[in-house]
Amino acid sequence: MSGKSLLKNWRLCAAATLMTMMSASVLAADPIKVGLVTALSGQSAKSGEALTRGLTIAINEINAAGGVKGHPLELVRRDDESNPGKGMLAARELIQREKVAVLFGGLDTPVSLAIVPLANQLKTPFVGLWAAGTGITHNGAKENYVFRVSAVDELVDEALVEYASEKKGMKKAGMILVNNPWGESNEKGFRAALQKNNIPVAGVERIEDSDVDLVPQLTRLKNDGADTLLMVGNVGPSAQVVKSLHKMNWQVPVVSHWGPAGGRFSELAGPGADQVTFIQTFVFTDHNSAKGNQVMDELKKQYPQIKGLADVTPAVGIANAYDAMHLTALALNNATSLDGTAIRNGFYAIKEYDGLIKHYQQPFTVQQHDALGPKDYVFARFEGEQILPVTQ
Repeated sequence: MSGKSLLKNWRLCAAATLMTMMSASVLAADPIKVGLVTALSGQSAKSGEALTRGLTIAINEINAAGGVKGHPLELVRRDDESNPGKGMLAARELIQREKVAVLFGGLDTPVSLAIVPLANQLKTPFVGLWAAGTGITHNGAKENYVFRVSAVDELVDEALVEYASEKKGMKKAGMILVNNPWGESNEKGFRAALQKNNIPVAGVERIEDSDVDLVPQLTRLKNDGADTLLMVGNVGPSAQVVKSLHKMNWQVPVVSHWGPAGGRFSELAGPGADQVTFIQTFVFTDHNSAKGNQVMDELKKQYPQIKGLADVTPAVGIANAYDAMHLTALALNNATSLDGTAIRNGFYAIKEYDGLIKHYQQPFTVQQHDALGPKDYVFARFEGEQILPVTQ
């Protein structure tokens, strides 16, 4: 073998050895923990699993590339059971005992709103992945540590009213809203959007998670002249609305926030589930972007139960979490330390990131803590167990 060949082989071996040493170094280094508080049980467990999968795939990619400053990322989860009190206790445990550098929030607006004051008090960045309540990021804190890669109620409400008016011919709106802070947030947003479009309100009805018959509430909206329903509720309440409409034989368009996407909606709602149009930030299709195909391939590889598009419901949770984790890794790399204030400044310093949902350009500023806006919303519906984009 010639001297040049020997030198070339030596360089290749040295490079391979260096890569192995770097990988071993990352694995040996102390991990940087990130926490997730979300619903991992109950009717919305699918949403918690989707968030977990999105975060996990992103973390695996980040760790394979060397981690954050030589440290691997490690995910620590807690089940909030959609309960604000349990969510706040879980958040406190993750921050104070597990020492997570960043906390991620899950599905429910009331849970996230309960965590917000704690995150700001303890100066721990809290990144929302699903809950859309406007007050989560617009919380009035002098020092705001809450960011979000998800929808925002007041912007969603404008989009829903516009869609219902233009696509469903809405002339008089009926609101059917879950009776909690998320419902209250959307009533405020709906009223502003309807007033802006000169569309009268037929009425506002509240629903509880425990309701099993909503015929009385829906009958009042029907009698008051509602020609379209604007719906806000997670899987259980939303399914009860559809079942009650079927019982009444009232064929009225339902335009919904994204609550139905959070779990077993088509199974629980029965006939009529496919008549509900709801908003999303991302939907996997047969024609994804290159990154969409990459993430889908990783989902199939890491989760054998995923065979096709119908098995990734809800895709919005996966997409929001995936992009949020990569953005968080950029923030951690920008930060001068793992101090909460330094990490918050790291979020502000992100210049761009080519994500699954979109290409982000300076996604966060001191004035803007929401990375997604109305241009990032798409409308979808269920076809069987699969969520498909609406084409008209």
